[in-house]
Formats: sequence, C-alpha cells, structure tokens
Amino acid sequence: MWQSDKVTAQGASDDRTVPAVLPSASAFLLRPSRTRLWWEIAIVLALSVGRSAVYSVLSLVQALTREQALGDQSTSLNPGANAQQFWDVLYQFVAQFFALAPIALAIYLLWEPGVSAFRRIGLDFRAFGRNVGGGVLLVAVIGIPGLGLYVAGRALGITVQVDASPLDPSWWTVPLLLLAAVRAGLTEEVIFIGYLFDRLRRLGWGTWAIILSTAALRGAYHAYQGWGPLAGNIAMGIVFGWVYHRWGRVMPLVIAHTLIDVVAFVGYPLAAAWWPTLFS
Repeated sequence: MWQSDKVTAQGASDDRTVPAVLPSASAFLLRPSRTRLWWEIAIVLALSVGRSAVYSVLSLVQALTREQALGDQSTSLNPGANAQQFWDVLYQFVAQFFALAPIALAIYLLWEPGVSAFRRIGLDFRAFGRNVGGGVLLVAVIGIPGLGLYVAGRALGITVQVDASPLDPSWWTVPLLLLAAVRAGLTEEVIFIGYLFDRLRRLGWGTWAIILSTAALRGAYHAYQGWGPLAGNIAMGIVFGWVYHRWGRVMPLVIAHTLIDVVAFVGYPLAAAWWPTLFS
C-alpha cells in the first residue's frame, strides 16, 4: 500500500502533504536499463540455447563444405586434413568463449545501479603494477609448495599422475592454452572469491566461515586429481580468501592463478619434453 509523507514548510501554519513516491515512478526507477537488459539476454543465451545455436550453425557451415559440387561438377568438396584441423581449432576457441559465460553471469549479478561490479571486487586495472607484484608473490607462496605437494602425493600414491601432452607445433596451440589459463583464473577467482564472498556476507556469514567454506569448495572442484591437489587447493583457497579479505581485490588472485596454470599448461609439457626422465 503506497502512503504519503507529511512535509511541513518552515514558518507555515498549515501542513502540506506530498506523495512520497508514486507507484509508476518507482516502477520506472526499478526498471533495468536497456544496456543491462541486453547483457542479461546475452548471458542467458550464452549459457543455454544461444550456445547450442552457434554450435548448430557451425555444424551446418561445416556440413556445407562437405557437399558435392553443384551443376555439372562432380568433384567432392569433402575437407582435407587442413580444413578439418581448422574446424577443430575453431570449435576449441568457441568452447573457450562460451566458458566465459558463467563469469559474465556472476559479474552481472554483482552489478548494482551506480556501482561497478568490476570495482566492487577489484577486477580492474587500477594499481596494475602492484596487482602483478602481488600475483607473482602469491605464485611463489602457492605454486612452489603446490609442486611439492604433488611430488609428495605421487611418492605416497595418493595423487593422480598428471600426464603432459606434448605441445603441438601449430601456431594456435599456445594461444589456446594461454586462453584456457586465463579462463580458469577468472572462473575460480571471480566465482569462488568475488561472487561468493559478497553473497555469503549478505547472508550474515563471518569472514573465516566464508574463507574456509569457499576453500573447501575449491578443493572439491579439484578432487578428481587426488588427495594431494585437493589439499593443495584448499590451502590455496584459504590463502587467496585471506588475501582478498585484506586487499579487497580479485585481480592479483586472477594474475597468480593464471600464471600457475600457464606453468602447468605450457611449462610442464615443455619440461617433460626436455627432461623426460624426471617425469617418467
């Protein structure tokens, strides 16, 4: 029920009653902007039927390249190895693109009128030099002990062996791996840290309850690798959660996570190729 607030003018003997906020005006103020609506539509489609539609169109285009020539031509246009390779790479790039949709959804949900979600969680380029320095420091704190945990886990037989696939000499191999590393860093740090910290705070959770719960979720996310990486990722989640609580910025965490994955995705296969006896 909409009510009115009484406002009495100073020095006047009568009360002037003015309406607080009309329902129509309130509805207008609460209505999302056109930009926000377009972002909402794009994210929902990227997570659902839109993604399927893109893959369907790509599949159709690929099928058309396999059709026999029209008219009096009898030459088959079935793609050779190079064409098939092109489609494989294209599908990988498209898959990486759609894997960014959950990140976009989390940022969209964190966005409020007049408040940038990027600034709220510190996913911007302010103080970028310090962010890079903090990220490198976190790599030293997390990456080196994490490698030790992997080696110890392998020695104890409680960690799955990570087989390094040799790097393909094609030009797109490293860009795809770098893109995958950036995507992994954004996914985990924006969702585990930026999004969940905000939402769990609003539910009244304490700082350490949030840090420990999100760290446990991070560990469960990597449980397929065995006990060693599971414990390592829980430790990483605790450190990252504490750092975010202190610094209030996701960017250093994204940089650190991306660098760790770049070493894992690119550096590890290179090391395995150069020193095979150490990784057998």
